[in-house]
Amino acid sequence: MAIDVLGIAKEVSSITPAKAVFGSVGVLLAMIKDSMANKADYVALGLACAEICTALELGTDGRRWSDLSQSVREAIEKLRRTVEQIKSEIEAKAQNCSKGRVILLVFHARNDKETIAAWREELKTILELFNTQLTINTNTVVYDVHRNIAGLCRDVSDIRRDLSQIRDRDEGQTRTGHGELPPPPPRALFGRDELIEKIVQLADSLLPIALIGAGGIGKTSIALAVLHDNHVKQRFGENRRFIRCDQFPATRSHFLRRLSEVTGAGVESPHDLTPLRPSLSSREMLIVLDNAESILDAQITDSQEIYGLMEELSRFNNICLCVTSRISTVPPECESLEIPTLSREAAQDAFCRIYKVDRCTDLVSNILEQLDFHPLSVTLLATVAYHNKWDTARLVGEWEKRRTNTLHTQYNQSLAATIELSLSSPMFRSLGPDAREILGVVAFFPHGVDENNFDWLFPTITNRKDIFDKFCVLSLTYRSNGFITMLAPLRDYLCPKDPNSSPLLHTTKQCYFSRLTVNTSPNKPGFEETRWITSEDVNVEHLLDVFTSVDPVSNDAWDASAGFVRHLSWHKRRPIVLGTKIEGLPDDHPSKPRCLFDLSQLLAEIFNHTESRLLLTHTLKLWKERGDELWVAQTLRALAHVNWQLDLVEEAIPLAKETSEIFERLNDTAEQTNSLQYLALLLAEDDQIDAAEESASHAINLSSDEPTKAQVCEHLHILSHICRSRGETEAAIGHLDEALGIAHSIEWQDRKAR
Repeated sequence: MAIDVLGIAKEVSSITPAKAVFGSVGVLLAMIKDSMANKADYVALGLACAEICTALELGTDGRRWSDLSQSVREAIEKLRRTVEQIKSEIEAKAQNCSKGRVILLVFHARNDKETIAAWREELKTILELFNTQLTINTNTVVYDVHRNIAGLCRDVSDIRRDLSQIRDRDEGQTRTGHGELPPPPPRALFGRDELIEKIVQLADSLLPIALIGAGGIGKTSIALAVLHDNHVKQRFGENRRFIRCDQFPATRSHFLRRLSEVTGAGVESPHDLTPLRPSLSSREMLIVLDNAESILDAQITDSQEIYGLMEELSRFNNICLCVTSRISTVPPECESLEIPTLSREAAQDAFCRIYKVDRCTDLVSNILEQLDFHPLSVTLLATVAYHNKWDTARLVGEWEKRRTNTLHTQYNQSLAATIELSLSSPMFRSLGPDAREILGVVAFFPHGVDENNFDWLFPTITNRKDIFDKFCVLSLTYRSNGFITMLAPLRDYLCPKDPNSSPLLHTTKQCYFSRLTVNTSPNKPGFEETRWITSEDVNVEHLLDVFTSVDPVSNDAWDASAGFVRHLSWHKRRPIVLGTKIEGLPDDHPSKPRCLFDLSQLLAEIFNHTESRLLLTHTLKLWKERGDELWVAQTLRALAHVNWQLDLVEEAIPLAKETSEIFERLNDTAEQTNSLQYLALLLAEDDQIDAAEESASHAINLSSDEPTKAQVCEHLHILSHICRSRGETEAAIGHLDEALGIAHSIEWQDRKAR
């Protein structure tokens, strides 16, 4: 018993004042222990005594009075006098009570609350003085204070347990123990008010709750905030329980034993819930099972039985069970809430509180956004910056160099440790040796992996769908708009640092490259299948950006880049980050003229005709240097069209003529016909009516006996221009109506821009 231990400490102590303190504290504890009724007001006083014993034992163990500094001696004397004074006041009060009921009446004195509180505060003040002097005094070395700390902590734990049994023992109460109160709430919790309010409402209705989310998302903090919410305190009082499931072995027996201890059921080794039911059913209770993934993982031997116990707990109509877990396999009765990341404002507030600044700069806010406003990552970033006294410039520089490797404090708090905890789980390990590399591929792509593409992206992984399902169960990934993706901090940590080191990523890359180099165009077979780029464009651009940087001379990567630009021109016209890299290629690079040509066409589609014209001029030079007349002709035609769009018709006409002449030399009648028709259109636009008619007639003569609908449509379009130039409005409208009818019938999309 702890009181006996104090007696031993008194005997072995070589310091007389310390002996006196031990003796007086022992008397106080004995007085408290001898009366077990209605002593809640004295519990804190008893705990303060226990703290004194701990500090005094550690501070004087193995030392003589002469070894201690003057300041420490004075602190011990002050401790002794204070404890003696309190003991004397209690004894004096007891002498005024009737004999035989002395101690009992002392502890029933409800009017003594203020006196007891004053004693407690005085003990606290003196204890702080003693600890301060012991810590800062250089004459008092503490190299051996840990020698007996384990045994002493156990003794003080006994004191705490004995005293804690007093807390709920009012008259008429029959419970065998009160259980354990939860840890304190977080000091600050930003951006979670609405979520906490929702959880409190569920708890008020005694509904089971599951808080699901990735590591570091804030599940535990939210659960503790709920436990200490004022409404929850009023509803459940001291029947609020918190169990850390990762602090005991993941077995059914350990779970039941811990449940019995925390809830105060008093059953030492229960085999099931049967002996606990009377206690669990006796009062309304809120029980939080924190980090429940450590006992719910399906690969753990006892997980099925523990799951069954949890299901039964969730069905108690007087218990609100709240589970926090990284895995989503919680009892179906639970109202599952996916914990989101923070809002921008909440992340900024959290960062500023830790970093101790009034507001975040735009640069810091940008970093927080790159972290997806992930609570743990925001906290670690602010903590590291604060500990190292970094200014904003240094913080931004470290982030740019090290990214998530920055998120590691000197006390071994790190994002890596949180992620690796999930990767070391039995469920993840059971997925096989490919699981980590598959995660790396998901992490590589900004949008993750399209679920519809599993089969062709991972042809060598037989159980690919099951693996991706398990990733989601483990909260390593989540589903978003048809993609399997992950939070930015996880993505940054899990992404292969060397893309060439991942065989699976190399296979994925080749799959994308094959799809980008298809030989098709509008109104040709296979064109509709190329619409996949509309959802994958960001992923593909990132893939190309990385691999053209890793291997800048790779022909297949640049050929795929040209195909990517072409796909965007067809289906999703937008600016691209690859443009600068394409323009920066050496002129002698085999892929440069084709990449420039496709880029110019994309720019023209988004109405950047001036830049398109510059690129085409450069492209024309490169094709002429290579002597490729076919590509020279196609570039000339594109350049003529851009000049026309810029109202530079006079410059466009000679380019169109040269195009027609090259196709004539190449004996490509179809392309020569198209070129002549376009030349006729330009001539008509420039009011060269006779030349336009001549060019149009030549085009018709080159056509077969039965020209295609497209050729007829083009010819009618030209005639409309000629008639309009001559002032023959009705004829022009007639030709144009006929052309539009034909164009509609053949979905003549590639001429609409004209």
